[in-house]
Amino acid sequence: MVTAREVAQLCGVSVATVSRVFNRPATVSAPTRERVERVARELDFSPNESARALSRQRSAMIGLVWDTDHRRPGWRHPFLQDLLLGLKSALSSHGYHLLLLATSDDARNRTAGVSLADPIAYVGMTRRHHLAGLVLIDSGSDAEAFTAFAQSGLPCVALDVAVAGPKATYVTSDNAAGASEAVRHLAALGHERIATLTGPRGNAPATARTEGYLRGMADAGLPVRDDYVVSGDFYRGSGFVGMRRLLARKHPPTAVFAASDEMAIGALLAARAAGLRVPADLAIVGFDDIEVAALVDPALTTVAQDKAEFGTAAAGALLGMIENAAAPEPVLLPTQLIVRDSCGTPHRQASAAAPRL
Repeated sequence: MVTAREVAQLCGVSVATVSRVFNRPATVSAPTRERVERVARELDFSPNESARALSRQRSAMIGLVWDTDHRRPGWRHPFLQDLLLGLKSALSSHGYHLLLLATSDDARNRTAGVSLADPIAYVGMTRRHHLAGLVLIDSGSDAEAFTAFAQSGLPCVALDVAVAGPKATYVTSDNAAGASEAVRHLAALGHERIATLTGPRGNAPATARTEGYLRGMADAGLPVRDDYVVSGDFYRGSGFVGMRRLLARKHPPTAVFAASDEMAIGALLAARAAGLRVPADLAIVGFDDIEVAALVDPALTTVAQDKAEFGTAAAGALLGMIENAAAPEPVLLPTQLIVRDSCGTPHRQASAAAPRL
């Protein structure tokens, strides 16, 4: 492997000059810089990344803090996978790479000192690795750790969880507005008995989507029934179980807003298993616009989040802080209602046969 010393000897300059060409090119005269760069290309030389990290006190690595414990299903959610692809693409275009800092609370990882249960130690580890910044993904129980990261001064951007600090901000969609629009759409079709399948308690997007459901019902002048609000966890199984509970009511809903497409698909399967037709007997709206939403039968009406813009906005905020900009205001991205085939008017549902549960 070609070394910086060999490039320096061939160019007739010092090793320090070669280092400045690749780390602080503005401090080197144009003729010298061009000569070093030409020789480096000819020899296929690239500066050692770890040495560059030491000289700059940071690397081109962005740490992704994410609890990937197999007992938690978050890493399997299709929306999150799409979001991460967008984030990776945006960072890569600026020469940065994502390094997964997987965490867990099991005994083995606690012994290794990488558990979010000890956030101060974890902050120290990120500094020892000279990471340029962090992307934080909440697993539902990381509030203390994220507060420590945000207050550490290391550039941090969180996805869908509010953080604040000297170099910390977050990106989220306007979940409440999207949910409210979905409910108003159902009301405009003539539905009055509108239920919701919520996301997990304590999850910020889930809370906002429930608030949006309540706001949409109020905007439409419709009463909210406690037994029409059923908790879920964003995944298909809870959508199926929750929909069965709703269909077992004496007066089942004619429409349901699910806080995720996965739960909406579960609700669709439960309705079909009960002998109901969607949308003739039950209207369903989801949230996220994952790829499969357009492929199920009937195609799912849903509230779309801009996955590409989510990643771009997160990367832009993080890169700005890395370059010593102040922490920007939190980014609130708009949503869009995508109308497909899973919604219809309730006129046929009044005479529909009782579901078979």
